[in-house]
Amino acid sequence: MDFKLRNYSITLGVPLAALFFVTAAPLLAQQDTASGQHNRSDQKVTRSGVELRRQEKVCNDLPPGGICLTFDNGKVELLHVQGRVYMISGLGANITVQIGDSDVMVIDTGLLHMSDKVLTAIRALTDKPIFYIVDTSMDEDHTGGNASLSNAGWAIPVGSNLPFGHDVSDLTGLTFPPGAAILAHINVLNRMSAPTGQKSPVAEGIVSPTDVYEDESWKFFNGEEVILFHAPSAHTDGDTFVLFRRSGVISTGDLFTSMNTYPVIQPDKGGSIDGFINGLNQIIDMIVPEENEEGGTYVIPGHGRISDRNDIVNYRDMVTIVRGRIEALVKSGMTLEQVKAAKPTAGYDGLGGYAATRDQFIEAVYRDLSKARTKQGKTATGAGR
Repeated sequence: MDFKLRNYSITLGVPLAALFFVTAAPLLAQQDTASGQHNRSDQKVTRSGVELRRQEKVCNDLPPGGICLTFDNGKVELLHVQGRVYMISGLGANITVQIGDSDVMVIDTGLLHMSDKVLTAIRALTDKPIFYIVDTSMDEDHTGGNASLSNAGWAIPVGSNLPFGHDVSDLTGLTFPPGAAILAHINVLNRMSAPTGQKSPVAEGIVSPTDVYEDESWKFFNGEEVILFHAPSAHTDGDTFVLFRRSGVISTGDLFTSMNTYPVIQPDKGGSIDGFINGLNQIIDMIVPEENEEGGTYVIPGHGRISDRNDIVNYRDMVTIVRGRIEALVKSGMTLEQVKAAKPTAGYDGLGGYAATRDQFIEAVYRDLSKARTKQGKTATGAGR
């Protein structure tokens, strides 16, 4: 069978299911170049019996080095951000892949029904085993592939999948739990769990974190410094964003959606507008721009395109301005419907997909600020007695 994707004509001697894997072979070739193994882009690249030759472009709007992977039910984009970090989009929430010296860290795992494609995309980037998975929240478009990716992790006793080339229990005498560790803030685990005998709050097939942290941050080393930060009471009360310090990349989860939608704040899961803004400020404080507030540290959002400091500052300013407008309307005694009619998001609704999420955002902010105002009123009443 012959397929034409982006710059390449692909002749397959393998099943159609392998298409997702083979189309990313050029990215592997680029990695070899970065590691010192010379490879010309116009040379023939052979991998798993598949030949790829340079042809005309058929995937548009991707930056240099980007690869478009076409499947029966849609398009997936694989992009090198910088350093050791890559972004996979088109399978739910954006997925961050960081390739260490001997293993791989994955931030968020996409939708449940897309998990096989997520794993195939990662395998297109590298054969190194998945060692860590990080859930930035409990949302199903971020955690759906937890089981599949974890099961493909380093502890599965399948020769080449083991980072040490053998089952480590042979050396230690210890029995390790199967699969890559799934890391998250403890509030994610709490909200994904249910008391014995009760139905789980997450969809069937989605598994909970295996390891959690409770402090402000959690530090790792995977070929570079990797730091997990907790953003309290933001999108939810369990949000994590991840800094890859040497690569100069931050993966934000749904704390930032690249001017793609208004913030999704979930008060029923501990989220709040003020916590959301504080989380954005945390991220902005860590970004070092190259010039004119652009370049330098790059940001992988929960949804949308790769961004820089200028993008996230504009987003933070928008959220802060709309919050201030709604607060003024709440103080004037307006109902929710009156606030919506006053159009506090005017000037932003025409951007990206904002209009589709406007009412949800206004309602979340209104209820949060109204609740805080009511609480303050009760406190003042009590103090006057």
